[in-house]
Amino acid sequence: MADSNNMSSTTFSSQIQAWLESLRPKTLPLAVAAVVTGSALSSWAGQFKWPVTVLALFTAAILQILSNLANDYGDVTKGSDTAKRIGPMRGMQKGLITAKQMKTALKITVLFSCLSGISLIAVACNSPSDIIGFLILGLLAIVAAITYTVGVRPYGYIGLGDISVLIFFGWLSVLGTFYLQTHTVSISTVLPATACGLLSVAVLNINNLRDIDNDRQNGKNTLAVRLGGKKARYYHATLLLTAMLCLIAFTLLYLHGWSCWLFLLAFPLLLKHAVQVLRDPTPEGMRPKLLQMVKVALLTNILFSLGLMLN
Repeated sequence: MADSNNMSSTTFSSQIQAWLESLRPKTLPLAVAAVVTGSALSSWAGQFKWPVTVLALFTAAILQILSNLANDYGDVTKGSDTAKRIGPMRGMQKGLITAKQMKTALKITVLFSCLSGISLIAVACNSPSDIIGFLILGLLAIVAAITYTVGVRPYGYIGLGDISVLIFFGWLSVLGTFYLQTHTVSISTVLPATACGLLSVAVLNINNLRDIDNDRQNGKNTLAVRLGGKKARYYHATLLLTAMLCLIAFTLLYLHGWSCWLFLLAFPLLLKHAVQVLRDPTPEGMRPKLLQMVKVALLTNILFSLGLMLN
């Protein structure tokens, strides 16, 4: 009886661990960073609203979780998540989560995404045109989260993941958060939105560099696969440099005072990371760089946002 209870406890713990691995909580900072940046820009414009920020953070996190679950389902069903893959094994790959269970989880997450998004729109939007516009954008975000690896021709398998991340984790997230709080469009916000998006693209690129050999062998033609390892590393350095130049340009054009330059404290870390990526030609070497890139991207966005609020 005791052995049976121990086995049940072990199985339950394994199931919980498998779902946590599929949810990938370590990726959530990327989703919330864009909302933090957009909210900081709203504060800089004198239009910060706490309820909108909280709901936007929750919606962004749910959409990121939806994307993570869909990625696991799509990669396993298409056979690109194999035992040779360098990255951590997920629940479906281990056989601890069935395809049916993952489909159910996806449906539940879509439901929560819709409820959270509708709540955000109800609180933030005043006009019918805004309501319709953000409902469409919300639906597009849900579709994009799922079709990255799921479907007949998922765009993540043809090298379009990078531009999608730039759009959704940069322009739409930052500019959308700013608009929902200020109800204005400002061309100045495009620069920090682009920087935020490029840092998120850099995270994706490290992930793709880590899995480049396995992806190539299984027909997942990410941009890293298309460029090749060497060019993808130069591309990575370009992403980081361009992101910093966007923040510097915004600061020179629109801000004053020492506090607005706080984001430069992250520059040595970005530079060190870029040099390490350029010098390490192995996919295995990219594994620790992934979390490193997530942390430095989040730090850069937080420092920039803090500088905005202090300015």
